[in-house]
This record gives sequence, C-alpha cells and structure tokens, in this order.
Amino acid sequence: MSDEEVRRVSDALDAVEQIADREERVKAQSRIMADQVRRNKAWSADRTALIRDMWDGGNGLSYRQIADRLQIKLSTVQDVFRSYKGSGTARPKKGSPDV
Repeated sequence: MSDEEVRRVSDALDAVEQIADREERVKAQSRIMADQVRRNKAWSADRTALIRDMWDGGNGLSYRQIADRLQIKLSTVQDVFRSYKGSGTARPKKGSPDV
C-alpha cells in the first residue's frame, strides 16, 4: 500500500468523524469498529507470518532489522516469538516465573 492509499483511508476515517448528525456518526463508527475486529485478526496473522519469514529461523534479518523494515516497534517483533497477543496486560510481569 502506498503512502497515498494510506492517506486516503485516513481521510475517509476523518470524514466519518465530521458527520454532523451525532447518531449517524456513531452508527457509522460502530459499523467500522465491528468490521475492523475481523480485519485485525487477519492483519495480525499476516504480519506474524511475514515477521517469521523475515527472521527465517535466525538465517534472515534480526528482530531490530525486521522492526525497522516494517516500521513497527521492536517489542512487537519480540512478542511474535514470545507468542504474546493482545494488550500488555496479558504479559507476564517482570520477575514472575514466566519471564
């Protein structure tokens, strides 16, 4: 996806926020949020697969190189290999036996 395509998606979301009728605005936002739940699962799986392919069992790029190439946080790459999903609240706390 080009920067132009990303901008168009962002502009479309901005337009939803500008809907004057509050009820219509919230209905549109609700539909978008519901649809995005489905997309997030698919997009996350796609990103995870690409990260693993780029690392290639240690024969490819480093975690830091992957993060830089995909323009994501290093911790996101690390989370893929630690099998963490979701928010940071589900992660083991520092000093716990799981760390």
